[in-house]
Amino acid sequence: MKVLVPGGAGYIGCVLTGQLLKAGHQVTVLDNLYYQQKGLFGYASDPNFDFIFGDARDEQLMKCEMAKHDAIIHLAAVVGMTACKRDPEYTKTLNYGSAKLVADHASKDQIVIYPCTNSGYGTQTGDLFCDETTPLEPISLYGVTKADGEKALLDSGKAMSFRLATVFGSSARMRIDLLVNDFTYKAVTQGFIVLYEKHFKRNYVSIQDVAAAMLFAMDNFSAMRGETYNLGLNEANLTKEELALQIKQHVPNFYIHEAEVGTDPDKRNYIVSNDKLKKAGFEAKVSIDEGITQLIKLYKMFGRSEYGNV
Repeated sequence: MKVLVPGGAGYIGCVLTGQLLKAGHQVTVLDNLYYQQKGLFGYASDPNFDFIFGDARDEQLMKCEMAKHDAIIHLAAVVGMTACKRDPEYTKTLNYGSAKLVADHASKDQIVIYPCTNSGYGTQTGDLFCDETTPLEPISLYGVTKADGEKALLDSGKAMSFRLATVFGSSARMRIDLLVNDFTYKAVTQGFIVLYEKHFKRNYVSIQDVAAAMLFAMDNFSAMRGETYNLGLNEANLTKEELALQIKQHVPNFYIHEAEVGTDPDKRNYIVSNDKLKKAGFEAKVSIDEGITQLIKLYKMFGRSEYGNV
């Protein structure tokens, strides 16, 4: 297929692009390189790869490019609570506005895949599984704008949506602010962490499984159109403390200091059921332990910090 990936130079996009090309698809990434990403450089020699420097909010550009492709995997977004707070207007116009643009102009003959976030489940009790019927109660601008984008696309009847668990793993456009990535980075580079609200639970999923799920959705789109699917590991509904202790098994000198003072600004506390996607035929496979092992190897290659006098 000819696949358009708006926002494809980001954390997930750099991994997804490789998997799409390996599967034999023709891939065009459209991205404004907001963070000056260089993660796609290695694909320039592939004849099935192309890149467009552009903005996913540009209606004429998007209409023109969407019309040339069989599938659209819409990754374009400001991701994460902190990044969204930095520029709320840009966040709204990109996260919701560009998704609405796809909803308005994509053809019903095209495949449209949208990654949402299970942070839309908000502050649940941490005792009950959230499934796809659980009402969305996002508490951050990120959660709100992604949920609104999901609604616009599903209401159009043209798309399916994955509600992603907290993603972990290595990418050529690396993020170390994600929880598993962050905790492991602190273990490897600092040797300690200050842990607060240790009982808060989240679900997790490997970036490799996220990319694989998107290819699965392309192959099974007729059955998945109009549906939402939680995408995560059922066995990885962990508290922050459980996650830290699991990392400590790989980094024995990792010191975990429990603090009574401090709050999680994201406030997410929930466990998630991924059974609907499993029944559809896809199940995440990369374990937290495998992810930690990969991350430890990656962080050994970071060398001296770009911003520290070390």
